[in-house]
Amino acid sequence: MGLWMANQRCKSYAIRLGTLDPEDLRHGGVYTLEHSKSIKYWLAEHPCIVRFRWSHSQSWGSTWSFLFTSIAAYIATAAFLHLFLLLIRRRRPVPLGPIPALHSLAMALISVLIFVGILFSAAAEIRDTRWFWRRSKTPLQWLFCFPLGTRPSGRVFFWSYVFYLSRFLHLFRTYLKVLRRRRLAFFQVFNQSILLCTSYLWLEFSQSFQVLAILSMTLVYSMVYGYRFWTAIGLPSACPPFVVNCQMILLGCNLVWHFGVLFLHFLKGGCNGIGACVFNSVLNAFILLLFLNFYVKMHLSRREDAPLVQPVTAPVQR
Repeated sequence: MGLWMANQRCKSYAIRLGTLDPEDLRHGGVYTLEHSKSIKYWLAEHPCIVRFRWSHSQSWGSTWSFLFTSIAAYIATAAFLHLFLLLIRRRRPVPLGPIPALHSLAMALISVLIFVGILFSAAAEIRDTRWFWRRSKTPLQWLFCFPLGTRPSGRVFFWSYVFYLSRFLHLFRTYLKVLRRRRLAFFQVFNQSILLCTSYLWLEFSQSFQVLAILSMTLVYSMVYGYRFWTAIGLPSACPPFVVNCQMILLGCNLVWHFGVLFLHFLKGGCNGIGACVFNSVLNAFILLLFLNFYVKMHLSRREDAPLVQPVTAPVQR
């Protein structure tokens, strides 16, 4: 409030001095308001977004057979590519040019778009539907726990569908890593497959807490892929394991979301899609154990390698 009043005093002082035209100030405020309304319209109020409905007959990739076929094809092609490079005994990485950098840039921009879109859409949904559940829930509780009978339609589920489709673009990073002659890790293939399955379950069962999960995941993905683009174009990288630490933070957030929805489910008399939530909790617990195993091994290997590198401080004897 104090900053706003100081800003208004500065503007009025500039108007008295003649350095700021009130007409320009008025038009600038109108333009800013119009731009804000335009962004909100295209991200939360467009008819295609408001009228969206998850349907097996109308939504691409919405059937169970498509999901299982896609995951099986992803695992098979990644394993085949890895074995093929081993058979031809290619030791050098396959030259990919700017493809990894462009992929990272595209994923960072898509993550930012989904983050902003679902943020505006969640605010609009709370505004439009609060009359229905305001006596039993707060907006924060609604983010954790959808009311029973919630259907997969509307703004929030449109962006959940966009997030589900973006998971297929994430799969290409596995192929890029294999072509760079990096080891095909079981954790990465399993994690990508589980995340694809999880995003499908969010839509299929109108699962609670998916807004918080998508917000946290797209925020972390925008930073991670932005960092990967930064390093791919040759700029200096961060000293700590930035990507690994971001993944650890994301897993911690997911753990909080799962505990929150289970707590509200028993406290408030039920949350929509709780069966899928429990199934996802088991999968996320398995991913967390695998990641903690990888994280501990990484730090142990660092401690073992640290004494091997000693700084040279004494002059060379001739």
